[in-house]
This record gives sequence, structure tokens and C-alpha cells, in this order.
Amino acid sequence: MSIDLHIHSSASDGKFSAQEIIQEAKARGITLVSITNHDNISDQNQAITQAKKADLTYVSGVELNVTCTYQKYKAPFALDFLGYQFNPTNQALQNKLEQIAHYRQVRAAKILENLNIEFKKENIPPLTEKDLHKIEQTIEGSLGRPHIADYLVKKQIVVNRQEAFEKYLMKCDVPKYPLHLEEAAKLIQDAGGKLVLAHPADSCGTSLQPITPIPQKQTKIIQETMLHCIDGIECWHPSHTAQTTTHYIKFAKEHNLILTGGSDCHQKPVIMGIVEIPSWVKDQFH
Repeated sequence: MSIDLHIHSSASDGKFSAQEIIQEAKARGITLVSITNHDNISDQNQAITQAKKADLTYVSGVELNVTCTYQKYKAPFALDFLGYQFNPTNQALQNKLEQIAHYRQVRAAKILENLNIEFKKENIPPLTEKDLHKIEQTIEGSLGRPHIADYLVKKQIVVNRQEAFEKYLMKCDVPKYPLHLEEAAKLIQDAGGKLVLAHPADSCGTSLQPITPIPQKQTKIIQETMLHCIDGIECWHPSHTAQTTTHYIKFAKEHNLILTGGSDCHQKPVIMGIVEIPSWVKDQFH
């Protein structure tokens, strides 16, 4: 049995459609799967339908960027949380995600304004509303910085996505929608789902690493600030070392949290199913 509970589709920043992901999961022997797009559940019903046809167990999923606070850490910080097993037709959840999607468009326009300030210094022609429209046309769902990065590559302003971020997008960033932890928990749990802290020790992504790289200190922060809101922790992730995974498994079990894991695959490359996750994880989703 193979499990992958963290996959992104083309409805956010992945390459494959929901149907293609289910087909690939079937081909790879993955029996429990979830598509967890950023602030987007538009293809959940399609994924559920396709998974039934493929005889796979599917868990509804979403990844939310959440604003957190910690009294010993002065500034608010962002973490990613995974919502599972919610009802995709829940109106409150749908309404909030539509609100976040609108904010993403506003944020993208502001990022382009900031980019133009940098471009002016280098005599690079400014980006216009027409450029923003072209970026929006290339995606099916949630608009984010990776899409802007890809457009900068297409315009030959940068060589690749990494250069786009390092040279421009880190500097020109605009804060994401301020979804707070208590609100995120209520949205998912009221829709019948579970809220799970995503990749807490990811050194390359949104995680607790910038605050402290020490797992014991990370779990102390979790215990002091979010244990009352969350239902689980993503213990298995490509960015987690074996020692980190072991630490988080122990912590989650001690606090009666569900344990999840996945590849965080965006199909660039296709890494679905590469993270070894124990078969008993499936039992938590009955």
C-alpha cells in the first residue's frame, strides 16, 4: 500500500489536472490520496469522482496559508495547514476561499507594481494590466508568486523560477491574506474536517524553521500556541529527516493527534508516492 496525502493540481500551482493525478496515483499503486491545493477546492468533486472510478480511497484536501502569533516571537509569522475530510460543498468554506482568491488577484497586482519599481532601476520595460491578464490566463485556479515567476521566465527577464524569486519576488513580496489560526480551524472543522499542521520542519518552505531549526523547540511552540486548534501534524514529508519524522511521530502520538504525510508533489518532477508512509495512517480516515 502506498499513501500520498499532499499533492497539488493545476487548480493551484501543480502541472497535472485532478484526473491526471488520480490516473498517475493508480499507476503508482497509491491507494490513499488527497489533492491539497493552495486555498482552492475547485477540483475536489472531480477528484472524488475520478478516485471512485479508479477504486482509490480519496480524502478531500486543501492547503491554507495561516497567520500565527507567538508571544516569544515579536512579529506574526505564516504557516501552512492542511484541511482533510471536509465537505467540499460547505458554503462558509467556499465563501472564504472565494474571498482569498480575490485577494490573491489584488496581491498579484501589487507585486507587479513592486516589480516595476525594480525594473525601472534596470531599464526593463514595466509590466502592465495586460501582463497580469496573461498570467491569469495561464492558470486554472489560485494565482500565486510561482505563476508570476514563470511569466518572468517566459518574458526572458530571468532564466528560471529560482532566479525570479531570488532576484525579484522575495524583495517585491506582498503579505498574503490574513487568515488566522482560530478562523482556519473553525472553517475546516465546521465543514466536518480536520486541520493538520503541514511540513513543520521544511527548510525550503513555509514552516517553523525560520524561528528555530530544532525539532524539540518547534514542538514546544506547537504545544504553546496551536495545540488547541489542530487535529494533526504532517510527520512524513520529503524535507523532513528521519530524526525529525521520528520526533514528530512521538509528539503527535503523545498529544492524540492524527499523523499524515505526503510528497507535496507539484509534478515538477512527478514525485507522487515517494515518501514512505505506514499503512496504518489510512485507518485514521475511516
